[in-house]
Amino acid sequence: MNPNPRQLSILDFTYPLPSGRIAPEPLPDRAASKLLVSRHGQLTDKNFRDLPGELPAGALLVFNDTRVVRARLLARRPTGGQVELFCLEPVAPHRSLELALQQTGHCTWRCLVGNGRRWKEGPVMLDFMAIDGQPATLYAERQLQETGTALIDFRWEPAELPFAEVLRAAGHLPLPPYIDRPDTATDAVRYQTVYAAAEGAVAAPTAGLHFTPEILAELQEKGFSTGHVTLHVGAGTFQPVKAARMADHPMHTEPILVTAGLLRQLLAHRPRPVIAVGTTSLRTLETLYWLGVGLLHSANTVAEPAVTELLVTQWQPYEMADVAARISPEMALTALLQHLEATGTDTLQASTRLLIAPGYQFRLVGGLVTNFHQPESTLLLLVAALLGPNWRVVYEHALSNGYRFLSYGDSSLLLP
Repeated sequence: MNPNPRQLSILDFTYPLPSGRIAPEPLPDRAASKLLVSRHGQLTDKNFRDLPGELPAGALLVFNDTRVVRARLLARRPTGGQVELFCLEPVAPHRSLELALQQTGHCTWRCLVGNGRRWKEGPVMLDFMAIDGQPATLYAERQLQETGTALIDFRWEPAELPFAEVLRAAGHLPLPPYIDRPDTATDAVRYQTVYAAAEGAVAAPTAGLHFTPEILAELQEKGFSTGHVTLHVGAGTFQPVKAARMADHPMHTEPILVTAGLLRQLLAHRPRPVIAVGTTSLRTLETLYWLGVGLLHSANTVAEPAVTELLVTQWQPYEMADVAARISPEMALTALLQHLEATGTDTLQASTRLLIAPGYQFRLVGGLVTNFHQPESTLLLLVAALLGPNWRVVYEHALSNGYRFLSYGDSSLLLP
C-alpha cells in the first residue's frame, strides 16, 4: 500500500522565492522561455523551442484546452466607491458552468468580494458596451455572506445577453494575486493558450502558455500524438495550504470534461509514454484512472449503491490502494468507455478533488511539462510526488540559473 500523505507537513515543501524572481509580464515571444529538462535526475538547460527534441520517442502529449473567462468585475457603489467581484462558480439557476455562461437576464454566483466592507446594502452597478456596441448595465446584489466568499445575484440589461457575453464585455482577466497590476490588452492574448477552446477557467493552465502554432506543428511533423482534455481551473488553485498537516487541508473541486475519443486514444497508446502539459492535465488524466476504479468497485460491491456522481475525492487513491492493485489502467479506461456507452453520451463530465502528493503512484502519466510553482502549494506537492526528493535539486538549479517563476515564468520538462 502506498504511504498516506495525510501526515505530510507543507512546511517541508518550501523554498526561498525572492519577489524579483516572479515573472510580472510575459516575454514578447511565447516560445522564448527557458526549458529546464530533468531526465532521470540529470538536469539540462534548454530553450522551450527545443522541447520536441527532448520528449521521449512516441510520446502522447495531453493539453488542457480550457479558456480563461474575464471573471473579475469592477462595479461601483451608489456613493461612488468601487467593489471588486471575482466570479468563482455558478450557484443558480444552473450549477453547470456551460449552462450558467449561457444564462440570460439573471444568475447567482459564488464570488470573492474586494472592498466589500464598505458595501452595506443595495446593488452595485457596472455600465459597459455589449459586443455589438449597444450600451448595457450589470447590477450585482449580495445575498449571503459566507466564510471568505459571498453569494451574488446578478441581473443585467439588455436581458437577452448571455452571461458569457456580459463577462467578455464587462469583465477583466483574473490575473494571479502575485501579479500585482491591472490586466492589459497584452494579457488578453498572452494569458490564454493558443489552443484554448472551452470557456470556464478563472486561471490559465500556464504550462501551455509557451506553445506556439509552430511548435505544435513541429510536434506533429516529428510524429508525436496530441490530445485534449478540459479542466476548468478554479481560484482554489491559488489557495494556500494553511494547515499544519495535509489531512486538515480541503482540496478544491474542479470540473473536468473528457471525450470518448481521448479515452480511446489513451487506450490505444498504452504502454507508450503519456506527457501531461501542465498540472491540470496531469490531475485530469490521473482522475480518469480513479473514476474507472470507482465504477468497477461499485459494480462489484453488492453492499454499495451504483455510482451516481462521477467524483474523485481528495484521499480516494490512498484509501483504495488495495482495490486499485487489481485494476490496470486499461481496465479503468475501458470501464469509463462502457459507462459512456451505457449512458448514451460521448463526453465524460465529472469532478475532481484529487490531491497528488508524495506517496501517490502515477497510473497514466509518465512525464510533465510545467512551470515553477509557489512554495508551500499543492502544485509543488504534485511535482514532489513525481520527482521524489529530487524536486529540491530542480528548484535550486532554477533559482541559481536565472529561471523566471510562476504563471508567466519559464518552463520545465520533468521525466522521472
